[in-house]
Amino acid sequence: MTAPSTARFTGKVALITGGGTNIGRTTALSFAREGALVVVAGRTAESLAETVGAIEAEGGKADAITADVTDSTEVARLVATVVERHGGLHIAFNNAGTVGKPGLLAELEEDVWDRVFAVNTRGVWLAMKYEIEHMRQHGGGVIVNAASNIGFHGRRPGLGAYAASKAAVSVLTRNAAREYIGEGVRINAVSAGGTDTPMSYRSGETTEQRDARVAAAVPLGRVATTQEIADGVLWLASDQSGYVVGHDLVIDGGATA
Repeated sequence: MTAPSTARFTGKVALITGGGTNIGRTTALSFAREGALVVVAGRTAESLAETVGAIEAEGGKADAITADVTDSTEVARLVATVVERHGGLHIAFNNAGTVGKPGLLAELEEDVWDRVFAVNTRGVWLAMKYEIEHMRQHGGGVIVNAASNIGFHGRRPGLGAYAASKAAVSVLTRNAAREYIGEGVRINAVSAGGTDTPMSYRSGETTEQRDARVAAAVPLGRVATTQEIADGVLWLASDQSGYVVGHDLVIDGGATA
């Protein structure tokens, strides 16, 4: 793969948590196609290796590091290893997340609630903690966090823990953006709506049933592709959005509207 002449990320090192599948993998491929050296992180070595293989098959540069974003020691090691191996960290997409077992709030088990918040909210906080620590000391950088449109509207009974955890990511993003923009660290979030991943299906649904349900609920009439979400992440990470600070970019076909 030869980076296009308009490549926005040549010479940059980009870290993507949750980079083994779905939006994470598509975003990793997109960054690599625009010149970045991409490091994907997550708990499953096999899926990370598949992402690296896909990037390298196109001629791009990639690396994989296993890490649990809920563990501060592992997150610190992750960021330190990226810097040690590749000489820096310029861009981070904190994408690792989990939906958790669905359940109405009064029936939800405490361990499900705790796990969803550990991955979705604590994981983003820990990632930012160590990414910011490096970036503020090395000329700045860009961070994009994965929130969700459900954090805005909450219209999914049974997913209260997920909705609350993602709303927290959106607020945390705005707070962090204000705290660190003066030191050259620009932080934003992206909130995807229904996207063509396993999460877009309800239990037992066929693709046809999923598509019909979405068509009735989403003004645009379809789910997003993972590429459409990745395109938003890359824009937020690029100089083209250089005046955008503390924003949560909703990409949901008008569902929130």
